[in-house]
Order: sequence, then C-alpha cells, then structure tokens
Amino acid sequence: MDEDFVKALKVRNVDVLTVADAGMFHRSDEEQLDWAKQNGRVIFSFNTRDFYRLHTTLVSKGLSHAGIILAPQQRYGIGDLMRGVLRLINTKSSAEMQGQLEFLSHWI
Repeated sequence: MDEDFVKALKVRNVDVLTVADAGMFHRSDEEQLDWAKQNGRVIFSFNTRDFYRLHTTLVSKGLSHAGIILAPQQRYGIGDLMRGVLRLINTKSSAEMQGQLEFLSHWI
C-alpha cells in the first residue's frame, strides 16, 4: 500500500491498518481475509483478481467476510483514491460492508 495514501487517510481520521501493521505481511490472501473478518476490518486491495476470486468462492459456499474494497493498481492517483474511499466510508458503515465487495471505481 502506498505510504502517502495511508498517511492521507490517517490525517483524515480514517481507521486504517496496513497488513504490515497487523503482522500479516507474509500471509496468504485467504489468511488476511480471515484475520480481517475476525477483527472486523474491511480489506482494501489493489489485488483485484485474487480478492474477487476469494469473494466469489466464499459467497458460493454460503460464507462471508468483513468486506472488500478493490481498486486496479496504478490506475488512480492518491487524490482519486482518497475521494473514492472517503465517499464510500461516508456512505456505508462497516456493518453494511459485511460480505460485500465494492469496486472503488464506482465511488470516484
């Protein structure tokens, strides 16, 4: 995750935690998603392919997660990312994100 993006979120009092902060840096996507669910954290990722696959697999099995926000890597600048994330979190609560997958492009 881009450090400037993380800093910009924190300056705006967004409760953000990176995988490195959580000690999950070298864990699989599945483990990160499970940790996020157990800790009530929505995942934001540029890894659209893998997390979309994980979402659809869980849904097909009747399982859930705490929420996933996806954005294509290197498609948006920090300003666009900030605008999209802030619109999304001001519209949907973490409870409303349960089991949901959101593409940031819908919020920019």
